[in-house]
Amino acid sequence: MKKILIVSHAMELGGAERALLGLLNNIDYSRFSVDLFLERHTGELFDFIPDKVKILPENSAYACMAVPASQVIKKMKFGVAFGRYLGKKKADEFIIQNGIKDGADVLINYSQKYTVKFMPMISDEEYDLVISFLTPHYFAAQKVKGKVKIAWIHTDYSAVEIDRHSELEMWSAYDRIISISQEVTHSFLKALPELKDKITVIPNMHPAEFIKAKSTEFEPHKEMPRTGAINLLSIGRFCPAKNFDNLPFICKQLIEKYKLNVKWYVIGYGTDTELIKANIQKAGMEDNVIILGKKENPYPYIKWCDYYIQPSRYEGNAVTVNEALILQKLVVITDYSTSAGQINNGVDGAIVPLSNDLCAKGIADFINNAQLQQKIRTNLSSADFSNAEKVTDLYKLMR
Repeated sequence: MKKILIVSHAMELGGAERALLGLLNNIDYSRFSVDLFLERHTGELFDFIPDKVKILPENSAYACMAVPASQVIKKMKFGVAFGRYLGKKKADEFIIQNGIKDGADVLINYSQKYTVKFMPMISDEEYDLVISFLTPHYFAAQKVKGKVKIAWIHTDYSAVEIDRHSELEMWSAYDRIISISQEVTHSFLKALPELKDKITVIPNMHPAEFIKAKSTEFEPHKEMPRTGAINLLSIGRFCPAKNFDNLPFICKQLIEKYKLNVKWYVIGYGTDTELIKANIQKAGMEDNVIILGKKENPYPYIKWCDYYIQPSRYEGNAVTVNEALILQKLVVITDYSTSAGQINNGVDGAIVPLSNDLCAKGIADFINNAQLQQKIRTNLSSADFSNAEKVTDLYKLMR
């Protein structure tokens, strides 16, 4: 039996984490043993990890990667503290020298780049396949033995600012690079064309039966009451990529300009929480845009809503969109650069412009087009969005 190790951060309620859960649910455990190393044993999805997966013990050094620096010192992880300090210092210098407006990805990359030498080995075993599931990818490259090592891309590289030299060095350490779509591949190779021969497309896999079963656990009628309003739903981290800060203004137009009675519910959390709340108040949408916060099981909310909306500025491949399609919901997404890889416009959902005015118009037009909706419902009833068969492409990468 061949051995696989998967390395990731935690099991928070994010799209990449649910894609990881999809991968874990589709592996053939009669042929492969799977170890999972998480930096932190936290997150709403942690308890949903399949029983056949061996979860390696949490390591205090790796757990210090996502806590305040003061806590790292208290835990006496001085090497990690120094590496994180040096990484931030070097990242700040690079960001200033290169006039980068959003340096978040540089900071995240450098955080591992400068701490990796202070980290212990993840495992003493040698694996047939090592998978680094979330960037940065320094730890799995240097702190575990593997006959084949692969790293996963979940990001639209056309929408982020990076240290190209550092990224090239990081990705080059892997035998193969897995991209979740052709569109993500295109944006990645535009930034790092030298890696063309390493890249392979394997779409996100989803545990369809698990999603369907979890969607029936309860009905969220108290949180999302059906009182005659059209219930819209969006799910994701509260961060710039998701564009939830513009959601109140789009909702305001749906109500005032297009005379639609809508309630727009939002599930998630993150750094933009206060901005979203402020914009809800600014738009006067306190009664119409409702933040539901974190939800351990978001699937009943998807099943309950009338329309699932993904208003993102950019995406690699929005896992929630595929989950909504699995639950045969009517889906509207904005025309981010990878949108065509997620929705066949007018066939299994609708793609609308990103700008607030045109986004509102596109959503309103779709809501008012009963004929198109019926066509899409018919198509969804016979489609399979799980991509479960793609797991065999992963097996082929092993020697």
